[in-house]
Formats: sequence, structure tokens, C-alpha cells
Amino acid sequence: MTSKQRALEAVKALDAKKAVDIKLMEIKDLTIIADFFLIATATSNTHARSLIEEVEKNLEEKGVRPNHIEGKASGWTLLDYGGLIIHIFERESREYYDLERLWSDAAHADISDYLTD
Repeated sequence: MTSKQRALEAVKALDAKKAVDIKLMEIKDLTIIADFFLIATATSNTHARSLIEEVEKNLEEKGVRPNHIEGKASGWTLLDYGGLIIHIFERESREYYDLERLWSDAAHADISDYLTD
């Protein structure tokens, strides 16, 4: 499974659990750390845990496990899937760290086909 396929599966999982403001940023031309950043906002700590569990479950069903998970008990959880790094924020943390601004040179992938209205 490619990094993009992983990312799209994770987008579907996040959308299914009502993540807010899901963004997929292609960073492979900017850094060697990953091909994609997937960023989403949770409405609460409980919602964040639900999003994390859904992504892990969805990807594990496809034989993909994270290399590392960081920050499960904070306002920002990072799931490292190699070429895909998923950032799940609570609103205040997302606004504070503002990864979209820091990585503003990254291309934003169109994920509209994977999101429900």
C-alpha cells in the first residue's frame, strides 16, 4: 500500500468519525521525513481518542501498523506511518502550532471525493 493509499484510507476513517477540517498535504518535495501530512481536528479529548482508534483500526485491517505514536494524552497526537504522518489536534493546539502555515509550500491534495457532505 502506497503512502497516498494509506492517507486516503485514513481520510475516510477520520471523516467517518466526524473529524473537522481534514487536510492532506503533499510534502515529499519539501522534506525526506514523509510524503504526506494528514491533519485533522477533534472537538474534544474523547473525540481525539475516537479518531485515533478509528484510523488505527482501519489501517490495521489493511495490514498497516504505525511505526510510532506520540502524544496520545495531549492536544496533539502524531501517528507515524512511514511516508504518512497523521496529526490529530484539538482545536486550540491546531491553531497554536499552525502546521498549515509552517508547511505553506506544500501542495494540498484534493480529498473531496473521500469526504461526506
